[in-house]
Amino acid sequence: MTKKILVLMLALMMVFSLGACGGGGGAAATPTVLSVNIGPEPDSIDPANNESVDGASLLVHGFEGLMKLDSAGVPVPGMASAYKVSDDLLTYTFTLRDGIKWNDGQPITAGQFIYSWQRAVSPDTAAPYGYMFDVVKGYEAAAGGDLTALAAKAIDDKTIEVTLNAPTPYFLELCAFPTYSPVREDVVKDNPAWATDPATYISNGPYKLVTWEHNSYMLYEKNQYYYDLKSLVPDQIKFVLMEDDVAILSAFQNGEISFADTMPNDEIDAYKNKPEFNKAGQLGTYFICFQTQKAPFDNADVRKALSLVIDRNFICEQIGKAGQIPAAAFVPIGLTDIDPAQQFRTVGGDYYSVDPADYEANVKEAQALLAKAGYPGGKGFPKFEYILNESTGHLQIAEALQSMWKEKLGIEATIAQQEWSVFLNTRQNGEYQVARHGWLGDYNDPISFIDMWRTGGGNNDAKWSNPEYDKLVADIKATGDKTVRYTKMHTAESILMDEMPIAPIYYYVDIFLKDPTMTGFYSSPLGYKYFMFAAVPAK
Repeated sequence: MTKKILVLMLALMMVFSLGACGGGGGAAATPTVLSVNIGPEPDSIDPANNESVDGASLLVHGFEGLMKLDSAGVPVPGMASAYKVSDDLLTYTFTLRDGIKWNDGQPITAGQFIYSWQRAVSPDTAAPYGYMFDVVKGYEAAAGGDLTALAAKAIDDKTIEVTLNAPTPYFLELCAFPTYSPVREDVVKDNPAWATDPATYISNGPYKLVTWEHNSYMLYEKNQYYYDLKSLVPDQIKFVLMEDDVAILSAFQNGEISFADTMPNDEIDAYKNKPEFNKAGQLGTYFICFQTQKAPFDNADVRKALSLVIDRNFICEQIGKAGQIPAAAFVPIGLTDIDPAQQFRTVGGDYYSVDPADYEANVKEAQALLAKAGYPGGKGFPKFEYILNESTGHLQIAEALQSMWKEKLGIEATIAQQEWSVFLNTRQNGEYQVARHGWLGDYNDPISFIDMWRTGGGNNDAKWSNPEYDKLVADIKATGDKTVRYTKMHTAESILMDEMPIAPIYYYVDIFLKDPTMTGFYSSPLGYKYFMFAAVPAK
């Protein structure tokens, strides 16, 4: 994919306000504080251990990798001042900026990046995103414990050389991903809980964490040692930690926050024509996840039956209400194929019908599959639990699924809500039967969706395993041939949808409430929210 096409696609999907990116014409009498909500108490803000989009939004304010994404979603130099790529596209050489420092004033060195990458790959860390280093030569050996096998090395304090297995068109985007950010070895080894306390949270990004009132708010302020300090706008960013979308809406209405990343679905109709309501494209899919190692969900026919009776049109139109598109596959719309003029989703096609006229045909097929699995009319099927994190929208979808499964298949599900951090750990540990899930691309390539389901993958919450699928993913990562890559990605998705460890429901759109007077804010279709250049005029 050419850079121009990448910029055009992401620019069309992105929403951002053009505003002053500098500090303005003079110092304010008091610090400017921008209060926003992007989620509840994060599960982790350690770059190696975060697995959520809201956590990633916090991390892009506190940390920075060799690269960073600009407002058009294009990777540009971050901690690196420049980079070179070898003619065979396998070796990247990065040069760090002069004088860059951690937020405690200590210098940032190339070796600290290498330590951080090895830490993320290490089996001792068990990082959810450790597999994102699999494009680097020597990853398999490093993931097995020989960390020095990873082909990333510090030539000197300012130079990093990385050798890849194959040409990787999205490698610079990976270098902007939070897991690729540096952390300090002395900080991590001195205190395993370093990322839970502002006093020990040493970071290198534009802002630093100064206060963390758990389950209340996190206060970030400008990092005085950041190389581009003069471009930062708010003196402080207050991330208000809230999970109840009704309470979040109330806080926005009362002016307590200037940005809300969620809202009750029941309020969308009332807000969708107001200036504070925003809707943008996202590269993501909302789906349910089956724990495939637990009966009866270890049976693909059972999983397909539960998926086929989901009325996706009803969920999108009556619950989502924001233009979500019914999903008939896992890889979402918005990603290009071999020919950049075509979308991966268009070429791959649909794997089952979401046309209202065909819903009853889907139901009949589902009933036949359930009978084939040994549960005709739902007889003998055990009651099971569907888990989700707290949200009125998620709960409404859960109740709709519960009703569809009962009415069409004669099976009974209970619903259990959990706090966000608890929910993430329950799902990742496989301590569930069926769970709500959602995935936003980590970079602009379909493999970001395909590779999460490899056996033993850190984000494979379905605990699904298929040797043929694993081989396809390995082959995709081992070649730079676009035709081979995309052909195998389509084949892999076909296997995924045939075995149905997951049931896609809809392709995401990003809805949020933003003070109409806010300038400088931008958002990415990968889910990140950027406030370092945002401002709200005094009222």
